[in-house]
Amino acid sequence: MPDYLLLVDDLKHWKKDFPEHPLATVKDYLTGEVWAKRPHLHVINLCRDLSYQSLGYYASLLAEARGHRVLPTVSTLQDLTRKTLYGPVLDDLDALVNKALGQEAHGVDISRFEIVLHFGKCDSETLRPLARKLYEAFRVPLLRVEFRRNGRWRISKLRAGTLDKLSYPQEHFFLQVLDKQVRQRWQKPASAKQARYDLAILHNPEEKLPPSDAKALQAFIRAAAEQGIAAELITPKDFGHLLEYDALFIRETTALNHHTYRFARKAANEGMVVIDDPDSIRRCVNKIFLSELLTANGVATPASLILAKGELDKAEQQLGYPVVLKIPDGSFSRGMFKASNREEMERAAAELFQHSALILAQAYTYTEFDWRIGVLNGEALYACRYFMSRGHWQIINHNTGGKAKEGKWETLPVDAVPATVLATALRAAGLIGNGLYGVDLKQTATGVVVIEVNDNPSLEYGVEDKVLGKQLYQRIMGEFRRRLEQG
Repeated sequence: MPDYLLLVDDLKHWKKDFPEHPLATVKDYLTGEVWAKRPHLHVINLCRDLSYQSLGYYASLLAEARGHRVLPTVSTLQDLTRKTLYGPVLDDLDALVNKALGQEAHGVDISRFEIVLHFGKCDSETLRPLARKLYEAFRVPLLRVEFRRNGRWRISKLRAGTLDKLSYPQEHFFLQVLDKQVRQRWQKPASAKQARYDLAILHNPEEKLPPSDAKALQAFIRAAAEQGIAAELITPKDFGHLLEYDALFIRETTALNHHTYRFARKAANEGMVVIDDPDSIRRCVNKIFLSELLTANGVATPASLILAKGELDKAEQQLGYPVVLKIPDGSFSRGMFKASNREEMERAAAELFQHSALILAQAYTYTEFDWRIGVLNGEALYACRYFMSRGHWQIINHNTGGKAKEGKWETLPVDAVPATVLATALRAAGLIGNGLYGVDLKQTATGVVVIEVNDNPSLEYGVEDKVLGKQLYQRIMGEFRRRLEQG
């Protein structure tokens, strides 16, 4: 059976010359038991009336309650009811609107016009970037967008569109886009094993130091299939399709002012299972926050100070040399400098203060290697020892004039890890949440200290999986399955 359904007020509203698709009236969908018992159904709500407490509104409401994925969601319908709700999104698109319409309406003496977006698509090439952004914010099958010019072009109104208001060319375009939408995203080959859930794995093929390499990503996809999960790789440009999945797994370096956080935030807000969740990203990416969190909860860290401009004397007096200076949101050993004297510290601080009003200073703690304990839902998953890059003070040396150089590594069974290292790692991870973390620690003569907690730790084929093999990927996908079944 097809795994998608089009809802209409009356079957007569789907014209005889329209292509054949699985159809149901909104009344049948709301009251018929057959639809309520269909799990993982994709519903496209094409009702003419989507206003509050209408049948169309209740169709989207009950679809969500039944675990069906629906376009549009009640949340989207609510957002479109008042400009006070959708206005802030339009303000953010103001520059894009004027850039597009400066080309689209050049030389045309008009002050108002309207377009219809079909699943975020339109036939105007210059308006396509704007259409895509609008669909990311308001995922409706048909969206009527009104533009007005009063000195500058602005979007003056948004509202859900209906099939009966489309012209013949618009109908033709809609049916083309609809057919592509259901074929590419929703229909499964008859011979394919029906997966219970769909997982999006966000990666960026252009990233130089991704947390997972291509082989590891494929291992995740295979492990997901064994758990009844259809996993698919997506890229940053797929934001508008995010809600077509049940869960999101981020395998790209995260940051707050970044699309990775927007993906996580959107997924969490819509009730999807997501790793890394937005709370974990917020808590991990900022080293100043993380240092304060660990210290406040009695987790040992290297002696640390938060510095503003003009406070280098404090670091010099309290920490001495060598000292490590860090930008709050650096990753993969980037945004860090080791200073052995005042001149080096001033030079490093000047660089870092160009990017942040505060920086973190830490006493330099030398060890031959750093521990990395992978933690999933409060349990240790894997253990690695990462050795410093040859002739360098960090695991990864970015100052080689070319490709970054990494030190040697060693993966160990979890039960071979010293008990104090393991206990400290689990305690630190527990302060962040119940997701997937990589806790970096140093084991010194005076005790174990936490360097940082990573919200999207490296999981590379042949490295972190050296001990567990494919079981590493199965355990992570099994955790997705467990959370999905919990609802």
